[in-house]
Amino acid sequence: MELKHLRAFVVLAEELHFGRAAQRLCIVQSALSMQIKALEDELDVRLLERDRHKVALSETGRFFLPEARATLHQAQRAEQTARLSARGEIGTLRIAFVSSVLPKLLPTLIRTMHERYPLVTLELKDMPTPDQIAALHDNKLDFGLIRLPVASAGLEIRTVLEEPFVVALPEAHPLAAQALIRPADLRGCPAFVLARRYAPGFHDELLVALKRGGVDLEIAQELGEFTTMLALVAAGMGIGMIPSEAASALPPKVVARALDLRDHRTGIGLAYTGLDNPAKRALLGVMAACFGGAAGK
Repeated sequence: MELKHLRAFVVLAEELHFGRAAQRLCIVQSALSMQIKALEDELDVRLLERDRHKVALSETGRFFLPEARATLHQAQRAEQTARLSARGEIGTLRIAFVSSVLPKLLPTLIRTMHERYPLVTLELKDMPTPDQIAALHDNKLDFGLIRLPVASAGLEIRTVLEEPFVVALPEAHPLAAQALIRPADLRGCPAFVLARRYAPGFHDELLVALKRGGVDLEIAQELGEFTTMLALVAAGMGIGMIPSEAASALPPKVVARALDLRDHRTGIGLAYTGLDNPAKRALLGVMAACFGGAAGK
């Protein structure tokens, strides 16, 4: 059964006139008659009653018409889906992220993807950096928004965001009066840091940078989430070492002050194993447009 025969039948059923139907189909009337006959022969039924004066649907034709329309509609959807897929405008992308991207980076990415590619579904999962790397290697993720630095063979990693460190403090803490905190100022202050198992490179480089600045940080507790850390700071149980983006959503009675680590910064990277489909390339383009760093390593 050919789609052109179904299309000819539907148009003729709507016009009930061979001349007008042929004109709509941009074919000659004899070609239309041949297509209708071919369809009826294929189905071994009579779809139309016709004589010299009129054309009418047979009872079988009336039952067949909605099915023919549905088939043509589905064929059109299939064609559209193929074209959208080839352009990266439809599909599903599995993306994991570290929680510190929640205030700004992730919402911007989601909103822009939805505006530009509304038929691309994003499956999102909060996941520590080492778990993301393992999932990427196992092909359980398409992209990971990971805490830098990392060292992992077989991954492409593009820097999306670089940010300085700040110190989160209870607003009544003596250091809250300073606009800039030096590493030496932290001596004797119990501090919360992100646990090494969640971001080993991030953890190690922060402690090295502080030591280079003259202090061995007194770690009160290693935690898995900056939100948990900030809650403990708000309770007056210590201070927190956090990247600046994580300070964009401080709880009440908590302030953030710049930490002088000279040129040391931390970052977020977009990690993936390949760009083997158009939807992946589309997301990379959106990331590059929103956060220029994604255009390069």
